Amino acid sequence: MASPMRVLVLASQKGGSGKTTLAGHIAVEAERSGDGPVALIDTDPQGSLAKWWNSRQSQTPVFIQSVFSQLYSDLQQIRQAGYSLVVVDTPPAVTRAIAEVVAVADLLVLPTRPSPHDLRAVGPTVDIAESHKKPVIFAINAATKRARITSEAAVALSQHGTVAPVNVHNRIDFAASMIDGRTVMETDPGGQSAEEIGELWQYLKDRLMRLDAPSIQSTDERGSVLPNFNGLGKPAGTFGRRAVQ
Repeated sequence: MASPMRVLVLASQKGGSGKTTLAGHIAVEAERSGDGPVALIDTDPQGSLAKWWNSRQSQTPVFIQSVFSQLYSDLQQIRQAGYSLVVVDTPPAVTRAIAEVVAVADLLVLPTRPSPHDLRAVGPTVDIAESHKKPVIFAINAATKRARITSEAAVALSQHGTVAPVNVHNRIDFAASMIDGRTVMETDPGGQSAEEIGELWQYLKDRLMRLDAPSIQSTDERGSVLPNFNGLGKPAGTFGRRAVQ
């Protein structure tokens, strides 16, 4: 990926959404695809992502130990170190701390299982994203092939935002691969699960790259050039970034 560094945050109020599994898989796939260097940050006190990384033999993607209060300064150091992507896992809750993580995100990914409980739980997280003017991508996770509820979930989620065109299906190989710190791309690179993760990352990568695309220049009624905005109330090129203090 081209600079600047991008921050991809995975968040979900609902526990069991597969958020941590997706965070690890997306980070590994980005590194494997040549879009690194990639850093992982785990802000969940349970530390599931950290435990997975500690059992991992490969040293990439790197893991950065951080806490909510130090996240901003840690991201500044990671940016200065030349990283292209940071993937941040968050606790399954909606708190003020989660809002602070969303505030530094370039793109927010909401893993959502196709179930009524998961669909009802997306509202508070979407509200936080909207309050910070952050784009949201719903990633349908643990789906069942050809199940009607999967397509119904996609329709329901589309009323609240953009749904990734790639569904990640419920297979035992996701959990099995993470037992020893790996991913499905490393245990079965030719399998369907690895293919889905690859397609999901390519879609998310495209969305992140669009953030760098200049918007169309506008003029007022007198022909004067108006400030170039990206549609989110901020000048184009500053989306998701804060000035160094």
